[in-house]
Amino acid sequence: MSQQAVNGVPCRGKVLTVENMNPNVKRVEYAVRGPIVQRAVQIEKELREGVKKPFTEVIKANIGDAQAMGQRPITFFRQVLALCSYPELLEDNKFPEDAKQRARRILDACGGHSIGAYSASQGIECIRQDVACYIERRDGGIPSNPDNIYLSTGASDAIVTILKLLVCGEGRDRTGVMISIPQYPLYSAALADLAAVQINYYLDEDNCWSLNVAELKRALNEAKQHCKPRVLCIINPGNPTGQVQSRQCIEDVIRFAKEEHLFLMADEVYQDNVYAEGCKFHSFKKVLFEMGPEYSSTVEMASFHSTSKCYMGECGFRGGYMEVINMDPEVKAQLTKLVSVRLCPPVPGQALLDLVVNPPQPDEPSYTSFMKERTAVLAALAEKARLTEEIFNTVPGITCNPVQGAMYTFPRITLPPKAIDKAKAEGKVPDMFYCMKLLEEEGICLVPGSGFGQKDGTFHFRFASLVMLILQKYSHSLNFSPFCLITTNFSAFHGFFFLFFCFTS
Repeated sequence: MSQQAVNGVPCRGKVLTVENMNPNVKRVEYAVRGPIVQRAVQIEKELREGVKKPFTEVIKANIGDAQAMGQRPITFFRQVLALCSYPELLEDNKFPEDAKQRARRILDACGGHSIGAYSASQGIECIRQDVACYIERRDGGIPSNPDNIYLSTGASDAIVTILKLLVCGEGRDRTGVMISIPQYPLYSAALADLAAVQINYYLDEDNCWSLNVAELKRALNEAKQHCKPRVLCIINPGNPTGQVQSRQCIEDVIRFAKEEHLFLMADEVYQDNVYAEGCKFHSFKKVLFEMGPEYSSTVEMASFHSTSKCYMGECGFRGGYMEVINMDPEVKAQLTKLVSVRLCPPVPGQALLDLVVNPPQPDEPSYTSFMKERTAVLAALAEKARLTEEIFNTVPGITCNPVQGAMYTFPRITLPPKAIDKAKAEGKVPDMFYCMKLLEEEGICLVPGSGFGQKDGTFHFRFASLVMLILQKYSHSLNFSPFCLITTNFSAFHGFFFLFFCFTS
C-alpha cells in the first residue's frame, strides 16, 4: 500500500516485509547461534570499548569450533593446501615431497590446474574415488562406489539436500522425519524451512543417552495419526549428548527402519571422536552390510561425514561428503540435478577432504609427524571430555553423564521453583534464563537445553568441551597446571550456581 506522498511522489512500502515473507523461514530457529550468542558478541564489543564487567573476556562454550578454541591445524593438511593455493611453492624445498605429490594430483584434477575453478557438481572425480577407498578401508573391505559419493559444503549441506528430496505431501500425508531429542538444531531448522513434520524420539538420559527401539516405536505410532513417517535421523557419536551407540543398538535401528519402511540418515561426523573405554564407532553402512542381503539390498540410507570435527577441526573450509545406499536410480538422477544448482562444493574444502581420506602413509616422509599430531589432538580431546564430566559432577545442582564421544556434554541443571517462576515472568524458558544470567555475570557462553529439545520438566545446557583448550592455553602462561586452572575457572559455576539458587529460592 502506498504511504504518504513526498513532493508529490507516492512512497511505497517495502516489497518484502515480515508479514509477507516466507512463513517457514520465520519458524526456523538455530540455538547454537541464537540470542545468547548474539548477546555474547555484544558483550565482547563492550569489553573492547572499556565497559567494566566482572570478567575480562567471554568464554564461548557454545559451539564445536576447534581452531577458534585453540586447536592447532594439522601441518600436512595446511602444507598441501598452501601448495594448491599458490603452486609456485612447489619449487620450495621447505615442503616435503609427499605434500607436493598430493598437491600436484589435486591440481591436475582441477580445471586450469587451479583450485579457483569450478569442479563437477558431484565433486572432483579422483577425490570421490579416494573417499570410496577410505570408506572401504574403514568398513573392512565392504565395497564403496564413487558414483554414490557426493562431496558437499560440510555435512550440513548434504543433510539438507537429502531432506529436500524426501519431503513431500500435504496434511496427514506430509513427510514426517524422526529426530532424536536432544537433537542438533540443524535438523529442526531444516524441517521448519521445508515445512516437514518433526517427529521427536527421546534419548534415555538415565542410561547415558542411549537409544531405545521401544521409544522409536512409540514416537512413530503417535506420529502416524497426523503425518507419514518416512525418515529416521541418527547422530552417532551424539551431538549434543556425547553418547556412542553400540553395535547391537545400530542393528536394532536398522531392523526398525526396514520393518517400518524408513529412509535412514546416519550423521557420523564425529566418528573419530570416541573416548570411553569399551566404546567403539561402528558405521551404519558396515553394520548394514554385515547383517546380510535382506538388509543391505533393501534399506535406503545416506551417511554423512565432515572435515570440521574429529582431529581435523577445519570448520571454515566447509568440506564434507555423503554416500547414498540403495537409492532409486531415477531419484539419484534428481539428486545429481539438485546439487548441480549450487554448481559445486568449495574446491579448497574438497582438497582438504582428500587429505583427510588419503593421509600420509607409513612409507612417506610426512607420516611420522602427521601421526604424532593426530594422536596428540585426539588424546587432548579425550582428556578434555574426561575433565568436563569430572568437574561438572562436582558442581552442586549439575549432573553430567559420561562423555563417550563427540565434543560436547549435555548436563542437567536443577533450578529452584522461584527461578523457574522468575523466568516465566520475564517470558523466558528457565534454562535460557539461567544461561543468560551466567553469561552476564560470569562471561561464560552456553546454549540452553531448550534449544536442542529436552523432556518436559528437565533443564540442561550444551557445553563444548573444546573450551578446555582455551583454559589449558592460559595455564602455560600463568604457570598453573591445566587441571588447576580449569578447576579455578569452573569455580564460576560453583559460585554462580550457589548464588543463583540462594537468590531465587
